[in-house]
Amino acid sequence: MDTITHTLFGLTMYAAIDKRNCSPHEKRALFVTAVGGSQIPDIDIVSALWDTGGRYQMWHRGLTHSVFLVPVWAALLVALNWLLFKVGGWRLFGLGVLAVLIHDTSDLFNAWGTGYLEPFSPMRITFGTIPIVDFMLWAIMIGGLLYVKLRKPLKAYRVYRIVGLLLLCHFLVQSLQGYVLHQQYGSQYDQLALSAGFIPGQFQLIGKKDGKVEISAATVFTQPKLQATLESKDQTDLSLLFAKNPKARTLHEWAPFVVIVDDGKQLAIYDPRFYRKGQQSFLYEFMDK
Repeated sequence: MDTITHTLFGLTMYAAIDKRNCSPHEKRALFVTAVGGSQIPDIDIVSALWDTGGRYQMWHRGLTHSVFLVPVWAALLVALNWLLFKVGGWRLFGLGVLAVLIHDTSDLFNAWGTGYLEPFSPMRITFGTIPIVDFMLWAIMIGGLLYVKLRKPLKAYRVYRIVGLLLLCHFLVQSLQGYVLHQQYGSQYDQLALSAGFIPGQFQLIGKKDGKVEISAATVFTQPKLQATLESKDQTDLSLLFAKNPKARTLHEWAPFVVIVDDGKQLAIYDPRFYRKGQQSFLYEFMDK
């Protein structure tokens, strides 16, 4: 998800805690843990500063987003709160685990995916059922905030817990629809990927078979509507491209599948999930011939 969404997750989590018996330092520690835990896996963006081998695409949302690192991040947040506020304990640790786990797990649902099982598996896990920027998630969380501000309920934290349930329902409904689409059309292709649209219930189906990639708009209630057909030169030797452009090797490893371009002028690969309106994907790596 984007940074704003992760921040809203953290703020909603903090607001959902009953803090009536908490001291000011305890409230600060809970805030730092909820919001910090919702952001800390994205610390991997600093790796771009020293990436000289074209590996950033694998590093970002890689090891720092691993489910096995969740308790490590939570423990670091507890240690930070002890240093800042002299507040610790298992309650903070549990909140840290939940905040980091929500960050890592929510990122599985969009097309970018994460290295959820690193370092034991380099595979990028992606479901493609939630857009990276999901305005429905924003609307649910901001709607909860407005309700609390306007109605001023005595136990506002209960409202935010309902907000959390609505967020979970949105993920479940979207993913159920994605699963149905995959079951309906997966057998038609050698490889199939999903990319969720900004409007709930709308998806792109990206299917590859015999060197041809078809991109179709689809919902569970309508037949897919073909938007683009792409030809992939799958028999092309990519070793020279990988040698001259290391980012191409990384993209080939990272993406579920790619389109290969060999038109006499360029040798290139790109991720068709990010193909838009006749333009190659912004994840496009090439070399001039």
